[in-house]
Amino acid sequence: MAKEVMLQFVDRAQAFPPKRQAPLRAQDFREIAERYAPPAAEEQAGRCSQCGVPYCSVHCPLHNHIPDWLRLTAEGRLREAYELSNSTSTMPEICGRICPQDRLCEGNCVIEFSQHGSVTIGSVEKFITDTAWDQGWVEPLQPGRARGQSVGVIGAGPAGLTAAEYLRVLGYDVHVYDRHDRPGGLLTYGIPGFKLEKPVVLRRTDRLAAGGIVFHQGFEVGRDATLDQLRDKHDAILIATGVYKARAIKAPGVGLSGVVEALDYLIASNRKSFGDAVPAFDDGSLDAAGKNVVVIGGGDTAMDCVRTAIRQGAASVKCLYRRDRANMPGSQRETANAEEEGVEFVWLSAPEAFDTKGNGGGDKVGTVKATGMRLGAPDASGRRAPEPDPGAAFDVPADLVIKALGFDAEDLPTLFDAPELGVTRWGTIRTDARTMMSNLDGVFAAGDIVKGASLVVQAIRDGRDVSERMHAWLKTQAKAPVAREMVAA
Repeated sequence: MAKEVMLQFVDRAQAFPPKRQAPLRAQDFREIAERYAPPAAEEQAGRCSQCGVPYCSVHCPLHNHIPDWLRLTAEGRLREAYELSNSTSTMPEICGRICPQDRLCEGNCVIEFSQHGSVTIGSVEKFITDTAWDQGWVEPLQPGRARGQSVGVIGAGPAGLTAAEYLRVLGYDVHVYDRHDRPGGLLTYGIPGFKLEKPVVLRRTDRLAAGGIVFHQGFEVGRDATLDQLRDKHDAILIATGVYKARAIKAPGVGLSGVVEALDYLIASNRKSFGDAVPAFDDGSLDAAGKNVVVIGGGDTAMDCVRTAIRQGAASVKCLYRRDRANMPGSQRETANAEEEGVEFVWLSAPEAFDTKGNGGGDKVGTVKATGMRLGAPDASGRRAPEPDPGAAFDVPADLVIKALGFDAEDLPTLFDAPELGVTRWGTIRTDARTMMSNLDGVFAAGDIVKGASLVVQAIRDGRDVSERMHAWLKTQAKAPVAREMVAA
């Protein structure tokens, strides 16, 4: 049967789920495409060539069993496909929505190389697990036999939530501490609804809470408890805070009113979607409505900002990026979506200064003074380094400037009142590569706070890996009291 339904890529064209028309989708924060109807999902899954060496799996950080669950989907065995997909990922439907498949699994699909168009892996993955939720196949979290040990997880983003789930299944009491008032980290507050609708995240975190994981929201380590106090309370600690410190722009006028950080802007928008009171949005500071908006940066966060500004009713939205389109770090699909929705990209450009010209007076930004760039020799990473192009200066009207140049680690030793916590020169936590433990006994770390800003799927992988390392270490600690009693006798 498998041979009959697979290998259809020659006769069957690649077809993603249809997107809503750009003028319509730009009016709301709903996801821009619906999921497949079952026949379409089965047909697209049947395009898989069932490679002997599946490069899609190799290039997936989770090493998902992609060809196998594509085959099961093509055969209509959706529950089995879901169970296999779920066996390696705690959030398959989230990865299906927000992973940059064009750079990972789909970008390394063998039939993509043969010019037939990759299998639409992400869309099928989303379809499988959304169907599982609809059909009630997603089972409640079942805690393992109680071990009498507890774990404190600092950070309720994808790495922390993944580790919390695996550790709870292993029988540990798990407490998650997070500064926000809802779990999910950037899944909840950093990624707009048009890419990831919030009920998709909340049903995952609700499942964890129903399984006995205790969430302490609005909790700041260093303010509500020091790291040492949490260490005294738990048998092990996982730091999975992510990286939230915005990279700075060094340019005159950067402190003017109306020049804002990307994460502040996105969090305000997402909070409004929940119906929260957001004074900085309500007074217009973080609302793009009617404004000329300039976003600086070329990554996925910049794409989130420009597309959010369109939906808020900006008069114009321009994205300044210092390299060309081929060298931008963000998803090409997201760039195409943004262009369809009315965003103008100003390639090979960078801000030189911000001034008040055109704002009618005061200390509010009115203009971005930009300079043209050109690509020079490759830098240490192999990418051609941008350099100023003499004589190519120009002005861009701007009532709101959003800085989206990426994120670095916060000063956790100071924030956590833990000066002894070892960090790298980049501020990320220094860990042992084998154990994933920091220099503090029983304090582990995973996700972006170790690797630097990366992908959600990589954070999930790190959460899975660190749960195994923590379990191995905690088992040795559980035996210690017995050994001490024998020595005392």
